[in-house]
Amino acid sequence: MVIKRVVLGGVLVLLALVVQVSVLGRLQLPGATPDLMLLVVVGLALVWGPSAGCVAGFSSGLLADLAPPSDHAIGRYALVLCLMGYAAGMLRAEPGRQRSVLVPLVVVAGAAVVSTVLYAAVGALVGDTAARHVGLTGLVFSALLYDLLLAPFVVPVVMLLARRIDPGSLGEMSGSGLGTLARYRTTRDPSAVGPSARKKRVPGL
Repeated sequence: MVIKRVVLGGVLVLLALVVQVSVLGRLQLPGATPDLMLLVVVGLALVWGPSAGCVAGFSSGLLADLAPPSDHAIGRYALVLCLMGYAAGMLRAEPGRQRSVLVPLVVVAGAAVVSTVLYAAVGALVGDTAARHVGLTGLVFSALLYDLLLAPFVVPVVMLLARRIDPGSLGEMSGSGLGTLARYRTTRDPSAVGPSARKKRVPGL
């Protein structure tokens, strides 16, 4: 399963990088650039958890740092996406528990705002004052708007592919949890067992 995750994650990240650099980066939109890489990392993290989200975020961020026409310090974007992937993975739904379809949008909104602020803060530490000249408020608002507009078309697809490539990760955990709960109820709650078993426990029956 690890190999399948690596292959799928690599394909999605490379595809997102190509689209972001060759298409989204050339739109010359006001404010920030739509962050397709962030959406892919969030989608993978919401299915595979914090560890996989952290690895996917660092890998995709490092590729973006190295890909032209990158003009910032190497590792800056990798740090941001690594933290966003880990944080999004911490919000993964528990096995067997259903969540609202709005949860990924809320996670994307939070990641868009935090990642923009964090990227600007790291840039300020290394002497990059571009965010100060453009205006941090405008960057945060535009990043939030663009990412929320793209999220319904990207995040659900990424999550669906992640579940299909590794269906056992949720199924095995869910089955294990249900089995443990059933065994606990059988041993601790007499009402959880059948009538014949209850008769054997009651004297005189």
